[in-house]
Amino acid sequence: MKRSVSSFLAFMALAAADASGAQAFELKSPDIAEGKKIDMKHVYDSFGCTGGNVSPELVWTDPPAGTKSFAVLMHDPDAPTGGAGFWHWLVVDIPASERGLKRGAGDASGKNLPAGAHMLETDFGEKAYGGPCPPPGAPHRYVITVYALKVEKLGNDAKGRTAIAGFTINQHALAKATLTSIFGR
Repeated sequence: MKRSVSSFLAFMALAAADASGAQAFELKSPDIAEGKKIDMKHVYDSFGCTGGNVSPELVWTDPPAGTKSFAVLMHDPDAPTGGAGFWHWLVVDIPASERGLKRGAGDASGKNLPAGAHMLETDFGEKAYGGPCPPPGAPHRYVITVYALKVEKLGNDAKGRTAIAGFTINQHALAKATLTSIFGR
């Protein structure tokens, strides 16, 4: 018994040492901080909100081996939509060589996206970034997730509804990294 406990502890120490040197797929933003309130420059400019509706800059590091493209999704799980939440931004077919999206990449023109990337229609009905705009009351969470995908292009499967796009993205995901911020009015 004593030997197996000491063997286990030695194994755990080695595993911890190996893990400390390993890099993790991570998402950061100079514009949005984990758990903090989203600035008005990123808030939607309609439905009673008066923000700048500029998508935040996003930066990701250390995607897993085998990554062939990325997808970025922004979702409000607290939206009063019967459990479906609300999709604010969907960007797919981001080349594997990219390590982020510039501030303003969510402009409807698509001109600020990396070559080959494109946006899908959000729950606002637009192929563009749509910032936070919850109903008055409690703040909502806004979850931005970057997915490292094992395919270069999602193809026609991702051009449908948000649920189908999400299903397709999850089906091809190697890893994901998230950043969650809040906004209320």
